Amino acid sequence: MQRRLRTILQDVTYHCYTRCHGLKNLLQGKYGKLYFIQAVKMCQEYYSFELVAAEIVGNHIHLVVRTLENEETIARIMQYIKARIAEKYNKATGRTGAFWNERYGCTIIEEADDPEDYLFRLLWYIGYNPVKKRFSSNPRKNDIGFINCYLTEGFELAIKITLHSYFYKLGNNFSECVKKFLEYEDEYLKRIGLFF
Repeated sequence: MQRRLRTILQDVTYHCYTRCHGLKNLLQGKYGKLYFIQAVKMCQEYYSFELVAAEIVGNHIHLVVRTLENEETIARIMQYIKARIAEKYNKATGRTGAFWNERYGCTIIEEADDPEDYLFRLLWYIGYNPVKKRFSSNPRKNDIGFINCYLTEGFELAIKITLHSYFYKLGNNFSECVKKFLEYEDEYLKRIGLFF
């Protein structure tokens, strides 16, 4: 059966996700985090794009990437990151064979009925994914912890996170934006029945 062609656009925001081979928790532990961070940093140095969110969830990863006009495609960015992680992991462990289960999946945020609402719900979904899988107790304490960039002005991680332009539409200043963004967290927690 022939693979369905992807929609490859520039100057849009993609939610990308990909799973480890056999759904094994190959990314769990400090080496998974280290190789993920190294691969993303290398990609950020090599290609021009905006990383809006990134998270590791044991056997899969989530990336929210905004491609830029006349720069690299999402396909090149994802191929680069996935290849570097697999390369580093297999070399360090002496492992051979496939690291990833299948092609990455992706959706374009701007194609949603309400792209802004969709993005904010998605960011909390990604942030809480490690919590639901019991790899973390709170999205603020996740291995990557990208959500902190949206909560604390100037917060820096080992990888560069660029706040999406939609975030700045939530209010007149950073504090107002955070306050509104936290309402999405409350709504998400109520929906899934998770309380702290």
